[in-house]
Amino acid sequence: MMNQQVTLNSNDEFIVVADEQERNYWAARLGVSIETLKSAIRASRSTTLQSVKNYLINKESNLV
Repeated sequence: MMNQQVTLNSNDEFIVVADEQERNYWAARLGVSIETLKSAIRASRSTTLQSVKNYLINKESNLV
């Protein structure tokens, strides 16, 4: 398994999935279901908005 070093920027937005309202907000903002959002967070191993968005974009492009 590779170790990944993550550098956080002070401008990073984080997705909070512990709270139902936050889950609903981020799922709606990204245009995905709550389950898809949770899966993207697990798969990307990150809660930063940019990492999750990148994962969703890559996943979508692989389906086409």
